[in-house]
This record gives sequence, structure tokens and C-alpha cells, in this order.
Amino acid sequence: MPRRAPPLKGFGVRSRAPLGKKSALHRIAATAEPGVMPTLEKLREFIQAAGQRVGKTEIAAHFGLNSDQRIELRGMLRELTESGHATPIGRKGLIAHDRLPDMAVVEMTGTDPDGDPIARPVQWDKANGPPPIIYMHREAAGQPALAPGQRVLARLKFIGIGRYEGRTFKRLHSTAPTRILGVFEDGRITPTDRRQKADWRVPANEVNGARPGDIVLAEPLPSGHGLGARPARIIERIGKMGEARAVSLICIHAHGIPDVFPEEALEEAEAAKGVTKRGREDLRAIPLVTIDGEDARDFDDAVWAEPSEGGWRCLVAIADVAHYVKPDSALDREAWARGNSVYFPDRVVPMLPEALSNGWCSLRPKEDRGCLFVEMNFDKSGTKTSHRFGRGIMKSAARLTYEQVQEARDAGSVPDGVPDDLITHLYGAFDALLADRARRGTLDLDLPERRVLLDAKGQVQGVVPRTRLDSHKLIEEFMVAANVCAAEELERLSQPCMYRVHDRPSDEKLEGLRQFLQSLDLNLPARDRLHPRDFGGILERVKDRPEERLVNEAVLRGQSQAAYDPENIGHFGLALSRYAHFTSPIRRYADLLVHRALIRGLNLSKGEGGLTDAETARFPDTAEHITSTERRAAAAEREAVDRYLAAFMATRVGELFEARISGVTRFGLFVTVEENGASGIVPLASLPDDRWTLDEAGRGLSGRNTGLTFSLGQAVEVRLAEATPRTGGMVFAIMQGDPSAVAPRGARSRAGGKRLSKSPARRPSERSSRRQ
Repeated sequence: MPRRAPPLKGFGVRSRAPLGKKSALHRIAATAEPGVMPTLEKLREFIQAAGQRVGKTEIAAHFGLNSDQRIELRGMLRELTESGHATPIGRKGLIAHDRLPDMAVVEMTGTDPDGDPIARPVQWDKANGPPPIIYMHREAAGQPALAPGQRVLARLKFIGIGRYEGRTFKRLHSTAPTRILGVFEDGRITPTDRRQKADWRVPANEVNGARPGDIVLAEPLPSGHGLGARPARIIERIGKMGEARAVSLICIHAHGIPDVFPEEALEEAEAAKGVTKRGREDLRAIPLVTIDGEDARDFDDAVWAEPSEGGWRCLVAIADVAHYVKPDSALDREAWARGNSVYFPDRVVPMLPEALSNGWCSLRPKEDRGCLFVEMNFDKSGTKTSHRFGRGIMKSAARLTYEQVQEARDAGSVPDGVPDDLITHLYGAFDALLADRARRGTLDLDLPERRVLLDAKGQVQGVVPRTRLDSHKLIEEFMVAANVCAAEELERLSQPCMYRVHDRPSDEKLEGLRQFLQSLDLNLPARDRLHPRDFGGILERVKDRPEERLVNEAVLRGQSQAAYDPENIGHFGLALSRYAHFTSPIRRYADLLVHRALIRGLNLSKGEGGLTDAETARFPDTAEHITSTERRAAAAEREAVDRYLAAFMATRVGELFEARISGVTRFGLFVTVEENGASGIVPLASLPDDRWTLDEAGRGLSGRNTGLTFSLGQAVEVRLAEATPRTGGMVFAIMQGDPSAVAPRGARSRAGGKRLSKSPARRPSERSSRRQ
């Protein structure tokens, strides 16, 4: 797969206006009166002529405005963005943007979290920043769904900065995707993406050695406009459908995740050597320990604690990746392109080659390793009193699992190689940090992750909720504390920081969530007075109630997505005013940048491996890129679990399951199985024959003749009708109102259409605080 390099130097805020724009800027400058507030048209002309990202400071300086006039300027710039004539770039930048026409050709790019199609304009100048997102209305009844790669002529409606609504006016013939990922069988390719409905045939001379059952990549061939399957050429054989590694292979290629390292990067990794004590603080006498999952393959953080003057002294040591991955090296360029590691049930696609991720940058027990560390002091209530960063050499005393640490706490047993009092001290510090978290009032959702159980051959044995222990929370609190210290230290040093930001919920999401909660007699304050503890109060009120899981999921969907940004807006979910990722540079590029900034700001090891000016200049572009790769990874990981779950459920077609309704649409219901979180559709056509009405809020279907009502969160019994591992899709039939429904012996029949109580179901959560 071709390697993508970081953006070229000069693409950031310091880039100069293109030569063709200079005359326009001079013309505007000549007509501008210093100290006189420009008109909206003059502002628009200036931003257009700049041809680059500009901020309020540059605009004020250009027009000679004073501090008192900046308040009015801020309002005018807001008016430009709200009208769609300028687009925000980063937190403080603007770039000129003419609104899209009322009708334009758009290309489908995928779906949003609610399953609705999204698109981008085909004609878009990349110099204007990222293209706007177009939220397409679903197709009319009888029309196939819009698949990624399809192009349509759409009517567009501006709905906000960088956002449009679209309705299909006409489907275009050039709807073929640029490539097809599917299973080759009987001379045809069946796409692995269930949103792609096209059928593809492979001419005999274009098979390229593929065999029946192979997972293949193909590209469309030119064809006439006749009916039937369209021709395609197989360009790559990826694997075999049904094999243990097929699921992750499909997800890797479907999302375009780089999984082959360039030879130059591998050579740099293989040439790496261990660190020496020179220029480092010696921590080898301190019994730091790593605590990870039983199936963890790399260990990049270690912890230690002891009582200190009525409080706690804690140490968090992180692998010194910056020592090995130097700016603009082959390793650095590849790490930038990947952005992060991607974790599947059967494999990891690492950000760094194994020689580093599982070797010199893994804090293996009893081996010397380089590290960056933060020493933190807390009082007994968990309030931080001081912190100190350094570059050290350490030796992990033991590699512990969460289960071992929990057992040591509960049973008093101490794992081999661990000092007798270390576990007690770690939990003592953890209790203090928990007290501080409670005072802040953070957002804590109860949505357990799903764990796929594989046998020795890689076949699915089951999908179960991932156990969440206090030992997990202990590590999360230590990591959050270290991350906060990193952000604070970089601000103190006046160094650039790649913040981890989480905005308040948008007005649109908050209004939808508020309406849903009001239907359950639950209320939220206005957005400007909203605090994470308000959500905590809601979740506490529904604890142990039938609708608990449903409310947790609704609150999750109502949140903004966390992102990376060089401009700080705080982290709403954690109730923190500043936050950065520092604790996982093996698997996140953002953390590596924070390490480099600390090395430069503190002149650690004479600044070797520190942040460069070129990297600083492209921080906005890097932030956008690594936010995108993180979301790509999350989508691929979720999809892999769904496909594994479909493979597991395929052996249980025809069985009955307790479930709940997790979605209501005009074309059917979505249900989630209580047992393992499997989700699928109940097509409208499979419901009892009736005239079904969708309520205005989209939370219920009512049958005019049968009197049946199916509502969001309702407990139901369903029969699995179909499970397709190739796509991860599942189809269910609902038993309520089905006179032919007969429960198996020992199962309780729920036919008859009575409205049932709501009950919780499991759904994968966002990453834990260790990943926030």
C-alpha cells in the first residue's frame, strides 16, 4: 500500500499568500482606512484574497483595529461563518468559502453513526480546507440505498458551518466505486460492504489467479449501459473467506488502513539499540510495574506510588519513543501516516514496527528501558500539589495483569517480584484520585465493551462483555493525572501542545437528547449551564431501572466526539480545563508529539529528539489528520467485532433471543440481543400485516388494525432469521404479534403484542479513560 507523507512545510498558519493573490491583498490594503471597522464585504474580500488560513489577530492587524473593536469584529466573523461565506479551520482560523450551489454532484463516502448516508461534493478545491459534510436523506421506498462511491445529482440545503442536507434528484451512471472489496465465487464478486448492492462479474481473463472463496480487491471495467452484473478486474487476492484472519483482513482493506511497513522504516527499527544512563535520571531502583490486559502485546506505561507527607507520591513512566522515532525519519513519516495502532481480536496493526513496539519501546520486566516520566504529588484528598517531568532509564519489576492486581487487592496475595506494600500504595493513591474525580463531576457511562473469544485456530467461541475491575480504573486515573500534567507543563513552558479536546454537546444533539429524556421525565439544564455532573445525575436516577442501558446509550450518542487540536477548549467529559495525551506514544502519534514538545521545552538530553519548528507549523493539519485516523481505527475495530459476532450467530440461525428495540425507522426496527450485544434489523415487511405509523419523534411504530406498538427500548423476543459473516449483517423476526411463534421447550413465549417493560442490553462503549 503506498505510503503517505506528512504535509509539506508551509501548509500551516505561517504559509504565505499565493503570488496570484498579492495584487488583491494590496488593493484591499489600499482602500482600507486604519482604525475603521470594515464592512462584511471587505472582510470577505480579505479572507478570499489571503488564499490561506487567517485568524482574528491577522485581520485586526490588517485593518488597524484596536482591542475595543475586536468584540464587534468577532461578531462580524461569526456572521460570515454562519452564512457559509467563511469556514473555520482549527479553533481560531478562517478560510474563504463560497457556499455550494443549490444543486450539485455529490459522492457517497459512508454513513454517520445513525446509519444515514453522508457525502461530499465532487467539485471541491482542497486549498479551501476539508470539504463540507452533506447529510443525505434516505432514498424513497423501493429505491436501493446509496452506497459508498455512488454519485448523484442532489438538491442541497445549507444547515450550518461546513454542513448541508441533500436529497437525491437524479442518480448518475458513474456510480461505480473506485474499487470493490468482496468474495469471489462462481465468476462473480459479492461485496463485503452490505451497503453496496451492485453485482459484479469477472471475465475469465481478469481473474488474476483468484479461486472460489477468495477475498479479493477488484476495480470496475468499462462497460455499456446494459442490464445485469457489471464487469470488474481482480487486482489483489487478500485471503480466504472463512479463515481465522479473514475478518480483520476485510476491515483493514475496507477502511484503507496501512498494514505493510516500507523497507526503509523497517531498517531504521531493526537498527535501534538500548539506551544508556548518559543524560538520564536512573530510576532502576524504583520497583515500577506495568499493568495491562492478559492479552496485551506491548507495555508502554509503568506505575509506582508511596505515602508522602499526608498524601501520595506517584510515578508514571512512559516508553521513550522519541529516542527512536526522530522527526522526518522514515519511521516518523510512516507513524504520521498511520496515526495510531489498530486493535482487532486476532491481531494488531501497529503504528510502529514490531522491533520497537514489542521490543525497545516495550517496558519488559527486568530489562533496562528508556523512558519519559512524571513524578506527581497529591494530598490525601487527591488534589495535586506538584509535578516534575524527566527523561530516565528504568527497569520494570514485574509485568502484571488487571486480574492479578485485583486479586492482590481482594485476597491480599502479592505477585512475584512485587514489593509487599506496592499494591496497597497504588490503591491508596487511586482512592485519593477517585475523590478528586468525584468532586470534578465527570461523565461516567456504563457501557461495557464486547470481548471476542477466539480458540487456538482463531475461530469465534463467543462474544462477552469485557470485565471492568477497579484495577482498570486505577490505571485510568494514573494515566489521566499524567496527561493533565503534560498539558499544564507545556503551557508553563510556552511550548506547542497537541491537546485532546472534547467540546460540549452541539445544540442539535442536545435538543434531540433533551426531548428523549423528557419522555422519561428526566431533564437537563440549558447548554450554557451544562456540566458533566448533570449527565451523572441523570444516569444515577436510572441506575438499576429497565431503561438504564437505553439512557446510557442515548447520552453517549448525544456527546460531541473527542478530537486533537493545537487550540485548547478543554475536555468536557472529564471536566478538565486542559488535557493532552502523553501516556501511549507506541500507539498514538499525538503522544509522540507531546513527548517531543516536553523534550524541547525542558531541554531533556540536550533536546535530542525534540519538537521541530516545521512540525509546529503543521500542527493544525496533523491534528485534523490524526483525528481522522483515530476515527477510522475505531470504525474498523467496531466493524470487526460485528463481523465476528455475525460469524458466531450464524451457527444459531432459527434460535429465539431476548432483545430490546434499539432503533425505530419507517422501514423497520433495529434490535439488540441481551445476551451478547448482537444487533440487526427487523424489516417492516416481516411485521404482522398492518398499516404501520411512525410517530413524529421516531420512537415508535403503531399498527392501526392490530393495536400493536413497538417503541424504542421495548423488550421483545426475536428469532434470528439470517446472519452473514461476509458483511456482518443480521436479520431478525419479532415474535410479538406472530401467531405462528412457538417458543422452544423451556423458553417463555411472549407472543400476543403486549407492550413489555424496557430492559438493558450491552453495547460497545467508547474507549476507556486510558484511551480518552
